[in-house]
Amino acid sequence: MNPNTPPIRTAVFPVAGMGTRFLPATKANPKEMLPIVDKPLIQYAAEEAVRAGIETLVFVTGRNKRSIPDHFDKAYELETELEERGKTEMLEKVRNIVPPNVTCVYVRQAEALGLGHAVACARPVVRNEPFAVILADDLIEEEQGGATRQMVDAYAEHGCSVLGVEEVPADRTHQYGIIDPVQTGPRTWDVRGIVEKPQPADAPSNVAVVGRYILTPRIFELLAEQEPGTGGEIQLTDAIAKLLEEERVTALNFEGRRFDCGSKLGYLEATVEFALMHPELKEDFGAYLKSRVSTS
Repeated sequence: MNPNTPPIRTAVFPVAGMGTRFLPATKANPKEMLPIVDKPLIQYAAEEAVRAGIETLVFVTGRNKRSIPDHFDKAYELETELEERGKTEMLEKVRNIVPPNVTCVYVRQAEALGLGHAVACARPVVRNEPFAVILADDLIEEEQGGATRQMVDAYAEHGCSVLGVEEVPADRTHQYGIIDPVQTGPRTWDVRGIVEKPQPADAPSNVAVVGRYILTPRIFELLAEQEPGTGGEIQLTDAIAKLLEEERVTALNFEGRRFDCGSKLGYLEATVEFALMHPELKEDFGAYLKSRVSTS
């Protein structure tokens, strides 16, 4: 550990996207509020941040996202009713969505101009500190304290930006930001370059950036200068490429299965797997799946 490395106290959650792949379910309801068993995606992401020692959760929201701050707010009427009915277990679940020492901040992204622009919107809150970025679409099974905990630990060790990565099939590089890696350990790389959604023939590797970042505050200045890139959006990947010219950036293949809940198949896979881990459901749901397979 580097004693001179400032702690990661803030996490940014870009949640202003339209969620078009889940229409009509997301017509009026944010995709981040889609439930996996009994908790919405954004709550899993927030809990992961809290386990990593994050104290401030910054949600970069857009239109029709009112249910996100409502979810993390106090619900007086609901709590009163649960208390009067003696439903203490449910009451504790509602009250403890985020601990009292954690602050939630909401920043509006007026236009959907890309992930880089969404991260830049958080600058007035984050200020001149390193911070985490967590994409709720990427639901990661808890291992070793969670993916963000592992990322924070890697930052404390190396004192530089850390990208969460995993190796993907070569024919899927066009779906991710792909790094040019130099392996430094079993699950770690130094990053020499990064390209947004390259075709397989142009990809520098099959090591893809997936929904978790620890970034130094220099990224904000680079984002402020960033021109639109792929898709006409301000790409976080492009700003990281410029950051590489000035600072070391590392990559960590964190432990824990990732579910791409931005896709319908990934969402369904996550629902099944988390149901099989749920203390109240796993036995009955597992039995149902076995019976369903045996009769199909």
